[in-house]
Amino acid sequence: MHLLVVEDDDIVRMLMVEVLADLGYEVIEAQDATTALRVLEDASQALALMMTDVGLPDMRGEELAHRARALRPLLPVLFASGYAENVNVPEGMHMISKPFGIDQLRDKVMQILTPP
Repeated sequence: MHLLVVEDDDIVRMLMVEVLADLGYEVIEAQDATTALRVLEDASQALALMMTDVGLPDMRGEELAHRARALRPLLPVLFASGYAENVNVPEGMHMISKPFGIDQLRDKVMQILTPP
C-alpha cells in the first residue's frame, strides 16, 4: 500500500516515513502541498492514505485535504498537528496529535485502513 506523507519539517517527515516503512507501507514523501498535489494529480499513482501536517508553508492542511478529495474522493486523510484542538477536522477525515508514538501512529493508520 502506498501512503503519501506531507510534512514540511524534514526530521519529522523522515521519522514518519521510517516508521510507516517499517510497518510495511510504501511511502511517498512531500515537503509541501505543491509537491503533494503533483502526486495526487498523477492518476497512475495508487494511494491508500494521505497523512498531512496542518501547518504547511504553502497551504493549510485542510485546504490540501479538500483539494485531495476533489481529485480522489475516496482517499482517507489523516491530519497530524501539535495543535489538534485548533483544527477543524472535516467530516470523514482523521486526526492524530503531535507528538505521537510509534504505536499510536501504527494503530491510527491501521484503524483507518482496515475496513470495519
